[in-house]
Amino acid sequence: MTKTKVVVVGASHGGHQAILELLNRYDNLDITMFEAGDFVSFMSCGMELYLENSVTNVSDVRNFEPKLFTDQGVHVLNNHEVTKINADKKTVTVQDVKSGDKSDYDYDKLILSSGVVPNNLPVPGNNLENVYLMRGLDWATKIKAKLEDSAVKNITVIGAGYIGIEAAEASVKAGKNVTLIDMIDRPLGTYLDADMTDILQKHLEDKGVKLVLGAKIDAYEGNGTVSAVKTDKGFFDSDVVIQAAGVKPNTKWLDGIVELDSRGFINTDEYLRTNFPDVYAVGDATLAYSIPAQQKMPIALATVARREARYVTKHLFEKKPAVPFNGLVGSSALSVFDYHFASSGLNSTTAAKANVKVATSFYQDTLRPSYVPQDKNNPAVYVSLVFDPQTHIILGGAVLSTYDISAQGNVLALAIQNQMKLEDLAEADFFFQPGFDRQWSLLNLAAQHALGDAKF
Repeated sequence: MTKTKVVVVGASHGGHQAILELLNRYDNLDITMFEAGDFVSFMSCGMELYLENSVTNVSDVRNFEPKLFTDQGVHVLNNHEVTKINADKKTVTVQDVKSGDKSDYDYDKLILSSGVVPNNLPVPGNNLENVYLMRGLDWATKIKAKLEDSAVKNITVIGAGYIGIEAAEASVKAGKNVTLIDMIDRPLGTYLDADMTDILQKHLEDKGVKLVLGAKIDAYEGNGTVSAVKTDKGFFDSDVVIQAAGVKPNTKWLDGIVELDSRGFINTDEYLRTNFPDVYAVGDATLAYSIPAQQKMPIALATVARREARYVTKHLFEKKPAVPFNGLVGSSALSVFDYHFASSGLNSTTAAKANVKVATSFYQDTLRPSYVPQDKNNPAVYVSLVFDPQTHIILGGAVLSTYDISAQGNVLALAIQNQMKLEDLAEADFFFQPGFDRQWSLLNLAAQHALGDAKF
């Protein structure tokens, strides 16, 4: 009996989940995965753990080893870059990265999970030695070597988003002098509202990070090897520069083949199909449907790729899927030295980019009842809520504390996904025990505060 040929492009979260689902749901498939890189499924979001010696080996920072799938009959080909889709023939052209040889492979169904690539800033000196990117196994090992090199004194990190913050923290913990530069006026400014970033900015400075905000990078300077970063706010000595200045969709190879938008994201319909029959796309190279924004927007998260891959494989052999993809909220979390935060849905910045009118509320309290002293494990906690000013539907939120309350971010995500209102969250039935929380739970209190209720 002839097997149905399914080709998966990319071995990160979307590709990994797609093969898990294919093996679990179907029989009689011939599955091939192509990965352009040498190392299959390195998890860049786990790089900080490696840099801080929280994992045993860099080779452990991965989603899966190829053997997991090859033992089940899947063809996993690393160092094989897909360079073209021949939709009329239903083949993909693949180049062996090592030999340069090209071959065509047949497909019946094609799932694209090509992901993103980091931005290498287009400034003079970006090709100097010791100018690194914060993504992938090769860069992880190079950065790790520099963190362990006593001759390296000054590290400059470009970009104060999640990856940049992780790079800065790892560098401080390695004993380096760290400068963190960003073009916007506050760290993590696209992820959190100012009430929370103000707290984290002071904390970063207290930990020894030199923040240079609202700055323009003019050049990396040095004679063969970088020695300084030139900005419109001055020069900064740099033995190493780590660029964490955002990402862009890895779709240049698809230009003129698959329909892309003006920024290079793959256009998909509500069933995650491209403009070609039997060609689907998931993950960071696509725009994900945001439930709170009610439109498509970039949401580059592993959780998004995995949910999209699960949907695609579930409906892969339906002529027309019974239901469209439900959409996502977009939730994430990060530690910043002693602080932990989790955010979900929209904030003021992302809402403005999506032209969604919102209202916000910021709430501060203590984790446990006020009769428990702060030095008895009762730290300050903060909650930000973003909501529709007319309907009170919750569109986003974040939690922050030196105590790990990040799981509360999952509660916010569920509230946003189910389009709960402030009134619903204000009276939601959560447990109380003074060893854990307050008589009204933190999110109850935050919603009550947003409604203007009397302080408990």
